Amino acid sequence: MHGASQVVEINIRTDRVVRTIPGLSQVHGVLVVPALHRVYATATGANMVVRINEDNGRVLGRTGTGAYPDGLAYDPANGTIWTTNESGGSETIIDAATGRPRGTVHLGGQVGNVAYDPVSGHMLVDAQSSNQLAVIDPATRSVIRRVPLPGCSDDHSLALDSPARLAFVACDINDVQLTVDMTTWRVTGTANVGVEPDVLAFDPNAARLYVASESGSVTVFQLRGHRLRVIYSNYLANAAHVVAVDPATGRSYFPVLGTSGGYPAVLVCEIE
Repeated sequence: MHGASQVVEINIRTDRVVRTIPGLSQVHGVLVVPALHRVYATATGANMVVRINEDNGRVLGRTGTGAYPDGLAYDPANGTIWTTNESGGSETIIDAATGRPRGTVHLGGQVGNVAYDPVSGHMLVDAQSSNQLAVIDPATRSVIRRVPLPGCSDDHSLALDSPARLAFVACDINDVQLTVDMTTWRVTGTANVGVEPDVLAFDPNAARLYVASESGSVTVFQLRGHRLRVIYSNYLANAAHVVAVDPATGRSYFPVLGTSGGYPAVLVCEIE
């Protein structure tokens, strides 16, 4: 659960909990890499990335990071996991198989989420403090471009539609979502979203972008060409600020720490 100290595995076909993995201090980011049968989680309270066996839930190892590890991304070309250290202002790179440190990229200030672009082979990172999108070459582990984000205050969230050459960036201070053309590196669209947008998810099959906010508001956009149109915007649940989408079914999943019964739960939604 996001911000809690455990990872809960749920079978989305049966809607049943498979297992709970405790002892992970203040989990914020979770990344599944099916090709490796591995799950990676940021134990933010301990400044670590934890590697988990996807098949049995066993913790395989822990790797130290910078301060306040949050988002995660997988670079399959180099076999590495990239971890955003939000208050540390850096990216920690670890070997996906062994967990050994492979390097650090310093960006300065605070940084938001990170994403891998399979078309270019580059990593994109939200440089929150400077309101820029940083482009990193994994081969040299250096920032090769800083893209200004006019109209954005504190870019924290990031998702990509790589085939369409689009990056989606949410800004959590002024509550806007930007569309960035990754060919021209210019902002081509701006839209209002819920208060304090936190996590983005893009469904490539339905061409839909989901924006989950700290306020519990959810905004869903339909992508037509290179333009986004709002098709849903409403309050979902208190602190429903994390979202994942299953492209096979179009269902979206929102973990929440409290329900009417007082228990953590995952809300399953379908947008018509």
